[in-house]
Amino acid sequence: MYRHTQEEALQTLDASRQRGLSASEVQRRLEEHGPNAFEEKKPKTLLQMFLSQLRDPMIYILMGAVVISAALGEFSDAFIIVAVILLNAVVGVVQESKAEKSLEALKQLSSPTAMVRREGKVSEIPAAELVPGDIVLLEAGRIVSADLRLLSSVNLKIEESALTGESVPVEKDADFVAEGDLPLGDRINMAYLSTAVAYGRGEGVVSYTGMDTEIGKIARMISEAGTEMTPLQKRLADLGKVLGIVAVVLCVGLFGVAMLQGRDLMDMLLTAISLAVAAIPEGLPAVVTIVLALGVQRMVKVNTIVRRLPSVETLGSVSIVCSDKTGTLTQNKMTVTRLFMNDVTEEATRAEYEVYRLLINGMILCSDASVEDGVRLGDPTELALVDLGLAKGITKEALQERWPRINEQPFDSTRKMMTTVHKSRDGETISYTKGAMDNIIRNCPQILKDGEIHALTGPDQERIEAAARDMAADALRVLALAVRWDNTEAEESDLVFVGLMGMIDPPRPEAAEAVQIFKEASVTTVMITGDHKDTAYAIAKELGIAHSTDQCIAGDELSRLTQEELNSRVMDLRVFARVSPENKVMIVNAYRSHGHIVSMTGDGVNDAPSLNAADIGVAMGITGTDVAKGAADMVLTDDNFASIQKA
Repeated sequence: MYRHTQEEALQTLDASRQRGLSASEVQRRLEEHGPNAFEEKKPKTLLQMFLSQLRDPMIYILMGAVVISAALGEFSDAFIIVAVILLNAVVGVVQESKAEKSLEALKQLSSPTAMVRREGKVSEIPAAELVPGDIVLLEAGRIVSADLRLLSSVNLKIEESALTGESVPVEKDADFVAEGDLPLGDRINMAYLSTAVAYGRGEGVVSYTGMDTEIGKIARMISEAGTEMTPLQKRLADLGKVLGIVAVVLCVGLFGVAMLQGRDLMDMLLTAISLAVAAIPEGLPAVVTIVLALGVQRMVKVNTIVRRLPSVETLGSVSIVCSDKTGTLTQNKMTVTRLFMNDVTEEATRAEYEVYRLLINGMILCSDASVEDGVRLGDPTELALVDLGLAKGITKEALQERWPRINEQPFDSTRKMMTTVHKSRDGETISYTKGAMDNIIRNCPQILKDGEIHALTGPDQERIEAAARDMAADALRVLALAVRWDNTEAEESDLVFVGLMGMIDPPRPEAAEAVQIFKEASVTTVMITGDHKDTAYAIAKELGIAHSTDQCIAGDELSRLTQEELNSRVMDLRVFARVSPENKVMIVNAYRSHGHIVSMTGDGVNDAPSLNAADIGVAMGITGTDVAKGAADMVLTDDNFASIQKA
């Protein structure tokens, strides 16, 4: 639907933007498509889950041992073996319920209501009653109730991190039309079920509901996911088969020898059975459970909660660690790292406030973000500007007290700028314009250098553009600032260029060390992210994960590969960018096809299928969604990549 124009989308869905659907048409479509909800399988009963735990070679042997021990009058042995069987079955039931919990958490993400236009009137209805063709109204604070093709967008930004992994709200453009296949994060004319409207307003036509939505596809992958045995469980199952064969051979052999020697057959039968029972290590499952439980206790001390007991052993066998970027390898916090002013580029940590006073003050005042009493409000990019001020000892509140805002032009996607006007107590007026460098410089005939205003020349512009290119090459998000004095109307012409700021979500300080320790232990770290390829590679290079762009692949290219083609290439790849949930499962399966034990970390709804597919899934405890935690085997309580290495 993102490749259709608005008119084509409305025509395809047989919908009217002005009137919406009629009541009779809604009823017809509801019968055709079903409610806007996830399909619910009949859940297994506790008894069914319990009985399924008894289908194991070792358990069969132990059951045989119970019968034989009871027949021989060894009731204490029989009781102990029964206790071991029950303990293992209970642990298995707890493990099996995790997928159901993931799906239950997924249902909680859906918005309970939606604002729709039907028969020309706007009303609020239960989201489950939405049908394809409904016209839905969006505003800040609302959860998107279905997958929508946007029809209008006014400064619309949508938080899609749980679905795409993108840490910054996505700016939407209803007029955009894609020419080819695009990853989820680049479909800026679409809004998806369970994402949140962070800013602005808009309208959209429902294109998909229920299990046909992007979230619905994830729900289907979770529900269809099988349960894989861990390496330890596989070895124990193999051991059970061997012991069973040995026990049978012993019984038959001893009984056969007795027959040849003419001994009492009943006595020898009892002797043979006793020997077979003795060969069965009925205490082994209990010992394994105790050892793994001790491992769980140790891992709690390094901020790791184990949800599935056998995964303790699996972690020690991991040879590939697939990690999300945002919040795991990085700090999940946009940070200003570079400043450009007076033809000089400087690291933000070394920049003196007095030298960059106008640039820093202007960026802070020309923002709507705030940090008060530890509460952070606003866009992550603007919060980074406020944080820079705090690092230099300047608060936004103090600046606003001296320079209160008297006028403004809000940001919009056409201008890619915003302007605020401020007036001091002594009557001085100044306007700050912040935005994309190309748009800002186009409106700047002058430039500020060392406190003096000069005409902005061709060489000046070349130096500014070169500084911006250098920042962009390191995957920094670049913002420019311009000023104008005595401009009470917030006009965005005849501006004076001030400087640039570059920001990024930087790597965690301890992540590079953890990657190196993994490398020394012959464990390969792989980055899988919903972010752009350039940004992902810049972080991966800094952490030592990748050393060449040839080791990177984007989701659009990945989607064109078959599983077999990816299997043949995957060992040469270290960075996967702009990936979909289906891509992530393909990546995990590709590494496993080479015999690797794969760990997958994630925090979003989009990570749940791959957390299920991996040998061991690791979710984030702080930023992680309930869906991701429900699908994972382990949870990192500090969201820190280094905790995996410590565990």
